[in-house]
Amino acid sequence: MPGRRLSPPNSLLSNLRPHSPPPLALCSSQALCVVTTGAGVNHIDLEECRRRGVLVANVGGTFSKDVADYAVGLLIDALRRITMSDRYLRNGLWVTRGAYPLGSKVGGKRVGIVGLGSIGSAIAKRLEAFGCKISYLSRKPKPTAHYRYISNIIDLATESEILVVSCSLTKETHHIINKQVLQALGKEGIIVNIGRGAHIDEPELVRSLVQGEIKGVGLDVYENEPNVPKAMFEMENVVLTPHHAVLTPEALSDALQICITNFEAFFAGKPLLTQVVSD
Repeated sequence: MPGRRLSPPNSLLSNLRPHSPPPLALCSSQALCVVTTGAGVNHIDLEECRRRGVLVANVGGTFSKDVADYAVGLLIDALRRITMSDRYLRNGLWVTRGAYPLGSKVGGKRVGIVGLGSIGSAIAKRLEAFGCKISYLSRKPKPTAHYRYISNIIDLATESEILVVSCSLTKETHHIINKQVLQALGKEGIIVNIGRGAHIDEPELVRSLVQGEIKGVGLDVYENEPNVPKAMFEMENVVLTPHHAVLTPEALSDALQICITNFEAFFAGKPLLTQVVSD
């Protein structure tokens, strides 16, 4: 069961794992409050919750800094080929073949961020320190953002050397990275995805990598987790991690405390700390 019913039976704790089967709209017809232990809510039918008057809360921006750190780590790894260099040395190839091929610098790169929410903003802030030129795609311009806003994903890909996907998964963002976007990004393009696997048309991504139509990727999420396309395993321009970006002891402890606080607020008849409001 993807959620755990609490007592009294009008609240639900959702601890859905990334590769769990999708739950029903609501796991209890009596539920009045659903609290999820993650930031994403694509496993919750928000429209149905709104129809029934069910409150929904996530952990807000608890994971944002850790995920942003991880995204930058994937980007650096994909550009500088750190993981593959490590493998090259451990396999004794430095001795037999000499120096490993050069990677690319991070500084000055044109980075397009798909989704400038809490995580996307934290990523942008970190990449600014490297001297990267930031553009972003969002449903609408962010009044407080000083980065260049681009309203079309194709245009964002055309203007960028790197795309970082950090938006929520919705019907509109499902396969937002498709064949046309990959072609617009081009042969020198890098993609980093710490959002959801279904943001990327995975078969098309594999095809683009095999054909050399993009330069490389850094992925922490996949479309059919925990299954990952085996074709990627031997590619030297691919960095793969097992949906791990949020997992630090500190972040998990903070998330637990937020869940507890939300339940305490609900049972006390007070506003939830991190209530999710559907559009």
